[in-house]
Amino acid sequence: MPKTAKPKGGEQEKKAIHPYSRKAAQLTKEAHKQVKKEKLKNDKAFRLSIVGEKLLWFQCHLDPDKMEYTKKEASELVENYLQRFRDELEQIELHNSIKGRQSRQHSSRETVIKQTMERERQQYEGYGIVGEINIMDRFREAVYGKDWDGDLKKLPNIKMRKLSSKDLCSSRMEKANIEAGNELLAAQDVD
Repeated sequence: MPKTAKPKGGEQEKKAIHPYSRKAAQLTKEAHKQVKKEKLKNDKAFRLSIVGEKLLWFQCHLDPDKMEYTKKEASELVENYLQRFRDELEQIELHNSIKGRQSRQHSSRETVIKQTMERERQQYEGYGIVGEINIMDRFREAVYGKDWDGDLKKLPNIKMRKLSSKDLCSSRMEKANIEAGNELLAAQDVD
């Protein structure tokens, strides 16, 4: 009977790892760590893509001649942003209003759009629209000055600020208080 070849210097047969051994626990831990890293990486990329889409929308809808926006103008721009799906919802309603249809077409898309609009409206009226919009602090300069072409890697370098409907209300109240104070001073000067 012929002899089998022995492994040469340092080469050993790969042994099966026992499932309850320390080595198996280390390998499992490393695998979980890699899965977690990939998940975090994908989540961050998803969040950045959402912010990038918002900034691209605003970049396309800004006036090229205007460098600075007031709070009222910024609020109008945000309202336009919140109503960006209006045409698509009208088309879906038009498709569904045709007589003779047994079921609603595009109902899942309609639901997603309505949920998105509701969530963004709540954010805008609540704590602010997620800090992506820096319109009043020279948004154009931040975006156009750096020639931002939609590259998500450059996105963290853009300074951002929250904008909410409360900002507009507070600026109106401040303006009314200033006008009332001016009227009071004018009345005191007359006396």
